[in-house]
Amino acid sequence: MTVIALTKVRNKRKQEEVAEVEKGPFDGAVDLEMQSEDEADDEDQEGDDTSDDGDVDEFPEIDAASDSDEENEEEEEEEEEEEEEDTSDLDEEDTLDENSDADSDLHIFPKSKKVVSDITGQTKIVYPEIEPDYDSDSSTEDDPNRVGNIPMHWYDDLPHLGYNINGKKVLRPAKGDELDRFLQTVEDPNSWTTAFDQNAQMDKPLSAEELDIIRRLQAGENPDAEYDPYEPTIEWFTGKGKEEVMPLSSAPEPKRRWLPSKWEKQKIMKIVRAIRQGRIVGSKPTVADRKQQFYPIWNEPPSNQPPPLPAPKPKLPTNSESYNPPEEYLPTEEEQKQWENTDPEDREQDYLPHKYPALRLVPAYDQFIKERFNRQLDLYLAPRIQRVKLNVDPNSLLPKLPSPNSLRPFPNYRSLQFIHPKARVRCLSISPDGAWVASGDESGVISLWEVNVGREVKRWGLRGKVGAIEWCPRLDTCFFVAGTEEQLHFFIPPNISPAILTMTQSTLAPAILPPVTQSSIKWISTFGASEDGPILTIELPSASGLSRQLTWHRKGDYLASVSSSETQGSVWMHQISRRHSQAPFKKIKGAVQMVLFHPTKPHFFVATQRYVRLYNLAEQKLLKTLIPGIKWISSMDVHPSGDHIIVGGYDRKLCWFDLELSEKPYKVLRYHSRAIRSLHFHPTYPLFASSSDDGSIQIFHARVYSDLMTDPLIVPLKILRGHDVQEGLGVLQIKWVNKQPWLVSAGADGSVSLWCS
Repeated sequence: MTVIALTKVRNKRKQEEVAEVEKGPFDGAVDLEMQSEDEADDEDQEGDDTSDDGDVDEFPEIDAASDSDEENEEEEEEEEEEEEEDTSDLDEEDTLDENSDADSDLHIFPKSKKVVSDITGQTKIVYPEIEPDYDSDSSTEDDPNRVGNIPMHWYDDLPHLGYNINGKKVLRPAKGDELDRFLQTVEDPNSWTTAFDQNAQMDKPLSAEELDIIRRLQAGENPDAEYDPYEPTIEWFTGKGKEEVMPLSSAPEPKRRWLPSKWEKQKIMKIVRAIRQGRIVGSKPTVADRKQQFYPIWNEPPSNQPPPLPAPKPKLPTNSESYNPPEEYLPTEEEQKQWENTDPEDREQDYLPHKYPALRLVPAYDQFIKERFNRQLDLYLAPRIQRVKLNVDPNSLLPKLPSPNSLRPFPNYRSLQFIHPKARVRCLSISPDGAWVASGDESGVISLWEVNVGREVKRWGLRGKVGAIEWCPRLDTCFFVAGTEEQLHFFIPPNISPAILTMTQSTLAPAILPPVTQSSIKWISTFGASEDGPILTIELPSASGLSRQLTWHRKGDYLASVSSSETQGSVWMHQISRRHSQAPFKKIKGAVQMVLFHPTKPHFFVATQRYVRLYNLAEQKLLKTLIPGIKWISSMDVHPSGDHIIVGGYDRKLCWFDLELSEKPYKVLRYHSRAIRSLHFHPTYPLFASSSDDGSIQIFHARVYSDLMTDPLIVPLKILRGHDVQEGLGVLQIKWVNKQPWLVSAGADGSVSLWCS
């Protein structure tokens, strides 16, 4: 009993000492009771020793007689070891108490409270939840997918991917269809540098190192960029002082190297017994037959194939290959350097002539083996079939086109020239009756002159550059529109009939204005100043830039304008009768270069930098996307029939499209040496023209047949030259006269020319 009592006292004292030692600044701050595994086991055995009144239950007595002597001896040894540990723990207790007192005042974590558990009925410590502030680093970030490193194919048929740390389902992120992925690859040029992460269920961008590894694997190279396949060989045992003297291994030499193998002896004896018994017979030595064998060589059946062609003979040496050639065959120093700098494939000769005083001084030919090898290739690859050479006339391969003289009329000379002295002429337009020409330059001057005589009738001055001019196609009215910086001005020319003037004024400045609609564009009327200034002005939104194109609908009520800004607000449609403007596109891909109305259908052409899209305005949907293959589209025009369209680009290409045939060009023309600036179909004659920065104008005959099985006839007719190229710019715009085969062109040299037939 005394042993048991001593054991209890010692264990109790040890628990108290360990508790005091382990209680540090963290325990003092949050009032936690941290127990070791031994203490937890003792508490499970003893139960609830401490009650509310502080009484301690006595430990049940154990009969000492039930223990054997051996167990008592072992307990005595353990007691001695524990007493030694107690003394060492007491020494450490003093230092721990000092640290715990110093940190007891620090409150690192929020204060906790003790509550009674509803399940176990015992007290437990509850800490308040940590609520991060708004400026926390992770408060505004998305919760990443933390389902862990699990096989993701478990959840292929389920709407979730796994479970998070709280046991809640992690739903699968939404995915688009194949069309959305394709559009994403078109919009994002860096989409091909991403890879799908199975755990995160999202596309993650690849680093430059990973892309380089993929490129090397595709090219069949070593994935390591620092690997050098041509590094010099390190000679370990070659050279003086590097001879192998000591063995590479210290293992003892095995016995099989000097003892004969008994298994090989048994196999050899087995073969010897078979030879002695006659079961293995060696091959008899062959005796050469000394008799000559004759056979007829003409007994083979005759062949219908022609005899094989003889091998090509090598070229005979010339005078330049002599060891002592004449002086005129010896190259100079410049010719020798030029020959050495030329690639071997581009050299006229494979050698350089040299002169030697005697034949015995001629050295060995260094290209002997290479030439013999090439000769063997010639013999091996020589054709064995005699091919019949076709005598084809090159002129028969060219298409049979009619003579240009039979396709008259078309413009072939310059009849008139009108000069803008201050700046280059960017735009021009011709009235529907073909009598007036309005041209505008970059200094803000608009000139109105007659087509027949070239006399200037009226001049207007505007602030800023004039980017576009276009006449209204209506015949009952007469006015034109000029586009400047963020403004569109409507002008009425002088000397028109009173009926047309009254109709024009009622159209642009009616007595009763239509109701005002909510729009960012303002319509401003100027009454009583129709001759000296614009009668109507449309103010576009700010930052719209210069209006670089204006185009009318065939009925003359709708006007489309294209500004130089590269946003979706660069295209506007204006309705004159309602005085209403709207942007037809909320979002458009690419910068818009030009727009056109279809001549007969409610269709709308939009040319971006690389594509031409055809929209149906009535149904408000995309009908077709044309792919011209041009790097940057500069101009476009529609055939009067509406079934064909021509597109020009800054890369000198002119593409003809058949809208009923394909989305790719029917024919690609390359007649200009520099960028194409303007294209225009004649409204009545089968003609179209193109102008370029090379200062030339190309006239083409373009006949379109009503039979859909017949291809259009395109014949180049004439090249008109007369404009000077200034600062890299040539002919900027061309327009046909409606009722005559005449052409008007505006150039960067400040001149406007009329070309007649």
